[in-house]
Amino acid sequence: MATVINSFGKMAGWNSVTLRLFGRDVVGVRKIAYSDEQEIENEYGSGNMPIGQSEGNYKAKASIELTIEEMRSIQSVIPPTFRLQDIGGFPIVIAYEYAGKVYKDVLNNCRFKNNGIDVKQGDKSIATSFDLNISHIDWNTI
Repeated sequence: MATVINSFGKMAGWNSVTLRLFGRDVVGVRKIAYSDEQEIENEYGSGNMPIGQSEGNYKAKASIELTIEEMRSIQSVIPPTFRLQDIGGFPIVIAYEYAGKVYKDVLNNCRFKNNGIDVKQGDKSIATSFDLNISHIDWNTI
C-alpha cells in the first residue's frame, strides 16, 4: 500500500482570502489578480558570454472583479456624477490565512482605469472586472 504524504496540510484557497478596500473588508469581490515585473537584461563585453546584468523599470499591474452591489457601495460615498476613475490613489490590502499565520500583500496607489456593466439574460448576478493602475506591490508585509 502506497503512503500518501501531506506536506502542506490544509491548502490556502479563496475562502482564506480577505480583501480590505477603503477601510473595510470587502465581501462583494469575485476576483483579485496582481503581479509585478522587473526588467533584467544580460550585459555583454568581449566574448559571447554575459559579463553582468542590468535592471530597468519596474512595472506592477492589477485587476479586481466586483459585484454591482459592491461597486454601488463605493459609488455611494463619492459625489454624484463622479466616476470611479476620479477616485484618488488608495491601497488595497489582501490577506491570506495559512497554517495559523496571516500573510499580507499591499497594492499601493490604486486607481480605477475603467468603469462599466456587462449583464445578459440568464445572469444570476452582475459583476464587473476593473483594471487598476498601481504604483507598486508590497509583498508579504507585516
